[in-house]
Amino acid sequence: EYPFHRRVSGFTSSLRTSSAETFIPSSVVTHLGQTVVLASGTLSVLLHCEAVGNPKPTISWAKNGEEVKYNDRLLLQPDDSLQILAPVDADVGFYACNASNALGSDSVSIAVTLAGKPLIKASRATVINTESPAVTVDIGSMVKTIQKANVTINCQVAGVPEAKVTWFKNKVKLSSTHHLHDGLLFIANVSLSDQGLYSCKAANLHGEVTESSQLLVLEPPRPLPYLEDLTAVLTSAGPSTHSVLASPSGTKLTVSPGSSALIGCAVDGHPTPNITWLYSGEPLSLRHQLLAAGRILQILNVSDFTDGEFSCLAQNEAGSLTQIISLAVQEYRWSVDKLTACSASCGHRGVQLPQLRCLLDGAEVNASHCRETPKPSLQPIACNRRDCPSRWMVTSWSPCTRSCGGGLQTRRVTCQRLTAKGGSVPMSNEACAQVSKHPVDTQSCNRQPCVEWVASSWGQCNGPCIGPRLAVQHRHVFCQTKDGTSVSSDECSSLPRPLSTQNCWTDVCGVHWRVSLWTVCTATCGNYGFQSRRVDCVHIRTNKPVMEHHCSWRPRPANWQRCNITPCENGTLLRGGEAEWCRSRKEGRVVSQKRSTGPC
Repeated sequence: EYPFHRRVSGFTSSLRTSSAETFIPSSVVTHLGQTVVLASGTLSVLLHCEAVGNPKPTISWAKNGEEVKYNDRLLLQPDDSLQILAPVDADVGFYACNASNALGSDSVSIAVTLAGKPLIKASRATVINTESPAVTVDIGSMVKTIQKANVTINCQVAGVPEAKVTWFKNKVKLSSTHHLHDGLLFIANVSLSDQGLYSCKAANLHGEVTESSQLLVLEPPRPLPYLEDLTAVLTSAGPSTHSVLASPSGTKLTVSPGSSALIGCAVDGHPTPNITWLYSGEPLSLRHQLLAAGRILQILNVSDFTDGEFSCLAQNEAGSLTQIISLAVQEYRWSVDKLTACSASCGHRGVQLPQLRCLLDGAEVNASHCRETPKPSLQPIACNRRDCPSRWMVTSWSPCTRSCGGGLQTRRVTCQRLTAKGGSVPMSNEACAQVSKHPVDTQSCNRQPCVEWVASSWGQCNGPCIGPRLAVQHRHVFCQTKDGTSVSSDECSSLPRPLSTQNCWTDVCGVHWRVSLWTVCTATCGNYGFQSRRVDCVHIRTNKPVMEHHCSWRPRPANWQRCNITPCENGTLLRGGEAEWCRSRKEGRVVSQKRSTGPC
């Protein structure tokens, strides 16, 4: 037998009276569907639950949908009743007595409120419905259901006095047209527009409370006839890229070796399906890229894959969909079914070669695609082996008699006939004149005028004398014909143009430093010997001295130097340097001495 509840007792409460320091026990029996109100001073609440069934049912307790965790205040009695000692605010809620055996289960709830404040029986479960045409949940649940299902949200409310229930969708109050009655919200034939947050508010004079449920409408993956992202990606991929959409029934794609391919998985669903790509039933391992959030599979080189089957698996909470595409890679081959045009219309050299073509699926492609395929042997075929009609034969033009100003050049013109054996037979001019006009054998050449660059004399040399040849002088350069007529410079552009500016040497710059011989060293040893010489700036041509600043652009030579810097024997200075030594000592330039100051 299925278990059923025979009796659910209420609670025994010990109440403290206001007129004496004694406790008077009181017993209240609550019936199913009623509410227990905790008053100030309640010491204990005892919830009885008796159930019958065969085999004997097992009793368990839950609060607000979660199993009760027993402790020193929440006690499970031997008779399966639940006792709450010294109840507090946290004990408020819906207590469910669950009875179950091997054949089934049953459950009854009792609401325990504080001072009559409203209480809503809420669930924190997530309910996913992918098949059933109807689904019922408690408020607080997350509901995910397929379209066109009927959804009922139960908002069981307790409170003293009875609480008023108001429903909202996305914080907007719902009207009575939404089938609201007895704390139930009925949503018929749900669609994507019904998605949202549904809230139940219970209110009485003691306060109000709100619980909410999120409704998500599921749509299983379904194929689409097009994929906008594929068009955009294909535009940037280049003309050698093939594209195709996978389909539930299977699509075939035939591609050339070495090309790339874009395979689209056009699906829709709610929530957006996750897409997994497979090759021959296995995850992809060879070179590939996923584009457009995985909706497009890009195969960089189809030659990496043998003929096989690609599939895209689209999945969401509402279901799954597999779309398939079969890949076939074509082969390149050589063909010799055509001949080239004959190389000559007559004579003895006309040949035709079999035209070697690289084909792919019957269409000619670039021969480089067949480079790895052995070529068939080709044998030339003779064609048009017959005597040619008489025709004019001309030699090359002779060199022009003049390089400019108009000259002449000539060539030889004869009438001949080429035979099928390769010989050439002279013919009369009349024979060729019947076929074509006699070619000219003389023509004018190099008719452009003879021109040359002409330059005037160099102008005066001007500029400061900072270094050799840094002064500048100019002249005019122009183009003219041989008879002296000036023409545009463009006429002489092919000829090397003379310089119109150059550095020059002025008379002022013709100077240099002149030095005399060094004087005799003032000492033959020691540290104080020196010698000098005269340094003058003189003109190179006249050899006369000029102001020194004219030679400033050249380094000035030294006019004195030290000499005979060697130690002296017995520390004495020779007489040649005594005068200078004494003068140096007097000026304080002698730091030490090893002799007396007698000579000074």
